[in-house]
Amino acid sequence: MGLLRVKGGLIKVETIKQATNNVIEPDIRPTIEKKRKKIRPKKILFHLITSIIAIIMLYPVIWLIVSSFKESSSIFVTAHSLIPEKFIWTNYADGWQGIAGQSFGTFIKNSLIIVGLSTIGAVVSSALIAYGFARIQFKGKSFWFACMMVTMMLPHEVLMIPQYIIFAKIGWINSFKPIVVPQFFGHAFFIFLIVQFIRTIPVELDEAARIDGCGRFSIFFRIILPLITPALATSAIFSFYWKWEDLINPVLYLNKAELYPVSLALKLFLDTESASNWGAMFAMSVVSLLPVILIFFLFQKYIVEGISTSGLK
Repeated sequence: MGLLRVKGGLIKVETIKQATNNVIEPDIRPTIEKKRKKIRPKKILFHLITSIIAIIMLYPVIWLIVSSFKESSSIFVTAHSLIPEKFIWTNYADGWQGIAGQSFGTFIKNSLIIVGLSTIGAVVSSALIAYGFARIQFKGKSFWFACMMVTMMLPHEVLMIPQYIIFAKIGWINSFKPIVVPQFFGHAFFIFLIVQFIRTIPVELDEAARIDGCGRFSIFFRIILPLITPALATSAIFSFYWKWEDLINPVLYLNKAELYPVSLALKLFLDTESASNWGAMFAMSVVSLLPVILIFFLFQKYIVEGISTSGLK
């Protein structure tokens, strides 16, 4: 047992294993150690650089949160300090009471209405348009797709005056319609994103569904829609974020304080004639950040998956 026949007699298997280990191990271990020594400094440098960048990017947010607990008169005097001399919790209570006769809850409600309707309209319409570009053959398809892509390059400032004139003539000023309704006609970036995602889905699935008697809408809602969930989630998150921080459109179309969203309401805390309530404004700025941060952390995997997968074919 444990013997191996060779020329000249028998040798124990354990002897062969021991000899092999003595030959191989000294050659391999130094190589592994060298690789570890080479890789480790690079990793340390990488983590150091990313940590510095993270601190630089997070510092304004940390400063905002800390300043929301300071007295308005000392915020800029002690701007260099991240530890308040005295925590002023009343900033949040004062800020929530609102301004111009409206509570801050009213402004949040307006933002949720605008963001909710705009997100639904942008995602649904963009998905339908993207399905048409990705699956349906029609004349001038490439031309219209190119025209759609060109609109992505147009600055919003170019469209503001024509849009304002149109919405003013049809009586939409001082309402949410000029901000919400255009979103129901698709968004070029979302259309492009979803088109790339749909192209990764095998056409054979459509053909099999068509054989079973499904029409265009049935194929879209039963086959395509469930498979493009990551792209839809990514579009919804971007739409939510863009509309939540939008300031230009509310400034243009809303003149009544009871219609102001959060982005425009924060401006009311600034008083050019007397002392501004910086503490209350910073406190409500922190409150307005919470929905965006919460949604990002809950759905960040969809952002990565939607963008990375949309580039595959």
